[in-house]
Amino acid sequence: MAKVIHYREKCIGCAYCVELAPGFWSMNQDDGRCDLLGSAKRANFFELELFADEIQKNQRAADICPGKCIRINK
Repeated sequence: MAKVIHYREKCIGCAYCVELAPGFWSMNQDDGRCDLLGSAKRANFFELELFADEIQKNQRAADICPGKCIRINK
């Protein structure tokens, strides 16, 4: 199963991920960075398993992210 990985400390809060995959991402009002909804915290990143039909939206978010803080592991 594919996973989306979010290195939140690198997030610059541009919200492109929120626009491209709103069911997976939201803006955190406290610090202006994006949160990966439903993800599990790991050592220095957040991780969420994806179904096959969810990969494309999140891959587009990863591709456009100027902070390069989103990765898709297939």
